[in-house]
Amino acid sequence: MEAGTMKNSSSSPLFVQLAALILFFLLSLLRSPVTVSAQITFMSPKIAAFNARWLMAKSNWGILSTISVDLGGAPFGNVVSFSDGEPGHGFGVPYFYLAELEPKGGYEINGTRAALTVSEDPLGTCRKDTQNPNCRRITLTGKLKWISLENPEIKFAQVALFTKHPEMKDWHSYPSFQIYKLDLEDIFFFYEFGSPMHVTPKDYLEVPPI
Repeated sequence: MEAGTMKNSSSSPLFVQLAALILFFLLSLLRSPVTVSAQITFMSPKIAAFNARWLMAKSNWGILSTISVDLGGAPFGNVVSFSDGEPGHGFGVPYFYLAELEPKGGYEINGTRAALTVSEDPLGTCRKDTQNPNCRRITLTGKLKWISLENPEIKFAQVALFTKHPEMKDWHSYPSFQIYKLDLEDIFFFYEFGSPMHVTPKDYLEVPPI
């Protein structure tokens, strides 16, 4: 009798509705931003560093932002080309061929604090809106450092830039163009939901060339 009662109750509409509600609740948890955020929080720093390096190696332009003197301390961003090494041999540190950063120009670039932001979207690999959390982004901050012609690093910087941006070879006729690199201080890697992952320069630079 009791077994029959249990069998009947398990097939009742109320039981079916309750089971469906529990299933919906569990699926909602799996799909919620909170759960995804928790997953990204536990991403290995080494994996995050590799993803960040991959994005930099495959990209060749980004937005370089500074605090503008001309605009009274307002942020000012420039679209700039960059390279972190020859294709297949990216080392993570971005090099630039710059003439000016300010709207009116004429200011010292060397030593300027800057942030470079790069998106995966131009690569065509995320196949989503640029702001979609699944489209990887990275922001690197630090100070711009001038690479003089006497600096042994100049040859590596020239090869890195001119390989990915052949047109730059002709820019030497404009003396205002100089090669700079971003001395890294902080790196923030954005992927999926939640806060950006803070990647240390040490972990970032330890990734083998990509």
